[in-house]
Amino acid sequence: MRSILLGLTLSMVALTGCRDELIFVEEPGGAPAAPRAVAASYYAGSVTVTWELAPDWNGEAFRVYSRRTTDNEWFFIAEVTSCSQDFCTYEDINVVADESYEYLVSAVDDDGTETDAATTVVVFVPQWVAPPIPDATSVIALDGANYILWGAASRAAGDFSHYKIYLDDAGTSLLLGETDSEGFLDLLAQNGSTYGYFVTAVDTDGHESDGSVIGEGTPRPDFSGELLYDFADVPANSGFLFSEDESVVPVVDGSDPADFDFRLEQDINGWWMVLGDNAAVYQDGFATTALKCGVGADATCVDVPVAPVSGYVTGDMQLLTETSYVLRVVGSDGELHFGIIRVTHLGTDQNGDDLMIFDWAYQLQANNPDLVIGSGG
Repeated sequence: MRSILLGLTLSMVALTGCRDELIFVEEPGGAPAAPRAVAASYYAGSVTVTWELAPDWNGEAFRVYSRRTTDNEWFFIAEVTSCSQDFCTYEDINVVADESYEYLVSAVDDDGTETDAATTVVVFVPQWVAPPIPDATSVIALDGANYILWGAASRAAGDFSHYKIYLDDAGTSLLLGETDSEGFLDLLAQNGSTYGYFVTAVDTDGHESDGSVIGEGTPRPDFSGELLYDFADVPANSGFLFSEDESVVPVVDGSDPADFDFRLEQDINGWWMVLGDNAAVYQDGFATTALKCGVGADATCVDVPVAPVSGYVTGDMQLLTETSYVLRVVGSDGELHFGIIRVTHLGTDQNGDDLMIFDWAYQLQANNPDLVIGSGG
């Protein structure tokens, strides 16, 4: 059936107008193929209208009409002339909160004859209330990376969905990624450069909060900020082997106990240090404020300057933040050496993989209990 629409007033320049009645009369000949499977959904301040092309579609354009459900007249809001892979879409940004909108899509041929879709669709536009701004943003500088973390205040919103992480570059924002955890690992950061980050919270309707305070971090090549993953999540980066040479990467595969001094594991009871074949750990962790309290350190600084000479065990050791652990390992020379790690953070990255960030030191001289970074004395 070919239909000619009566009572239609269009403004093709401003893409506005009204449609009083959906009245059609038959005309001989073929009619444009009507759009199929029309749907509409709300997200982040706009309504997206979608539809599919009919099998006998012949390149005709489409017209999108809208009205509030409390209105009598339809308004012409757009003409769509291009679709992709048998699928068409239009985004309506002229909507207000707490209103329901009805949408109608028609196909129109060159002489203005229209064929409507069989049904109209209705979508409700909710209040535009974003979650609370993420709090306590900070950055842990690593070797060749920055780990951004923040508080969980945004989760107070019942419709909280996820976070967005942005790089702040002289006032210009660049979206780095999204996550539903309170941590994000920026592996694009380079040593020696300072990076600023802020975080926003997004609800299930796409409403985004303002940005958090900016946190900064400067990656640097040293024994601080080592990153280790849980063996079950990333086994290739779950093992650690104390290194005598700064150029040698200490993070190793955690599959073979002969190849690592310890590996990281996580379960419902917490994070664990699982020892390799040639390592032992002192039976207790030490609550510390720093790995090493050097010259000029605060008077309240607490570290472990000397390794205990006995009391080492080979069982699994539970790991806690702000805590140092002393290990006794067999070095590449076949002799016993002392090493120490201090856990600074236990958490997850944007993929949900569990990780540990820690500082470490290793005594190069065999059997010397002085825990001095890179020292032979």
